[in-house]
Amino acid sequence: MCQVFIQHTSASLTINENADPTVRTDFETFFNKAVPENDPAYRHNDEGPDDMPAHLKAAMLGCSVLIPVANGELALGTWQGIYLCEHRNMGGARDLVVTCWGE
Repeated sequence: MCQVFIQHTSASLTINENADPTVRTDFETFFNKAVPENDPAYRHNDEGPDDMPAHLKAAMLGCSVLIPVANGELALGTWQGIYLCEHRNMGGARDLVVTCWGE
């Protein structure tokens, strides 16, 4: 097994289709509509109007993925890829922890 974990609260990880780049564009469109910036109801805005929406988007997707390993390779489906979803407009460097175990 292989676990990938992101050590941040305003970016996330998920697995989805990785063959057509419009899927990633549609992901961003969906999340920007679902969790818009500049909502006056958000109280946490010290780091800008994209900060609280970034935390909410990250909470929706999660901070880790778990992938089986077969024959020394990640056993992702034909069309699958791991997305590192950056939810800040100007996100900085991100740290990942990758842990693998098993035979």
